[in-house]
Amino acid sequence: MSQAKKNYSRVTTASLLEMKRNQEKIAMLTAYDFTLAGLVDQAGIDVILVGDSASNVMAGHETTLPITLDQMIYHASSVVRAVKRALIVVDLPFGTYQSDSKEALRSAIRIMKESGAHAVKVEGGEQIKPSIERIVEAGIPVMGHLGLTPQSIYKFGTYTVRAREEQEAEQLLKDAALLEQLGCFGIVLEKIPAELAQKVAKTVRIPVIGIGAGAGVDGQVLVLHDMLGMSKEFSPRFLRRYLDLDGMIRGAIGQYTQDVKSQSFPNEQEKY
Repeated sequence: MSQAKKNYSRVTTASLLEMKRNQEKIAMLTAYDFTLAGLVDQAGIDVILVGDSASNVMAGHETTLPITLDQMIYHASSVVRAVKRALIVVDLPFGTYQSDSKEALRSAIRIMKESGAHAVKVEGGEQIKPSIERIVEAGIPVMGHLGLTPQSIYKFGTYTVRAREEQEAEQLLKDAALLEQLGCFGIVLEKIPAELAQKVAKTVRIPVIGIGAGAGVDGQVLVLHDMLGMSKEFSPRFLRRYLDLDGMIRGAIGQYTQDVKSQSFPNEQEKY
């Protein structure tokens, strides 16, 4: 069992590489607003992902595709103002990097300059090589994302496990090696067989963070709202709920409503 080898007052991309070398697992969660980001950071998380999953959990969209670059910058800026220790990674949203490497660089620069975040994340491998190269050459840290890539959900047509077949698994291994070669500082592997994920983590020198990819990787990431149990609609096998905020929040609001209607709130001690 790995243990923390060093107390990092500020987590950087270099810190993550050191954690992997020391076999210290990396803890990563999403956050999208000032208040929750502050709590996540104070709890000692290593990496905060301002994910395009904000499109789902914050805006109520069915997929991650509708969220815009301006909206991602807004969420990232809110997170940055709250965080003192964690490394902050921001998803480049759909349509800002896939087809034009110059547009990819402009998008990444906007995120870094306007939000103050520390890195960006992109989905894909060989097909987005020019975009990754251009962003990395500009001095912007890039995290890759392979396996189930939610921005390509209409291409896949399903959220089922990826890379079960040999050909897709081989391509994923090639893409992981390419991402390292291009200068990515880390890779997220989403919803792939645990054996394959472990093989990737042992093959590349950069940290590999899993979500639905087993325990043989260098760290784990979950969506904050999912692990806190703020919704019961999303229940994949890989999700562990650490709280039942859905029930707790409903109960608290129900009690408040009852207290207001029964005139027990505010009481004598709660008025001026």
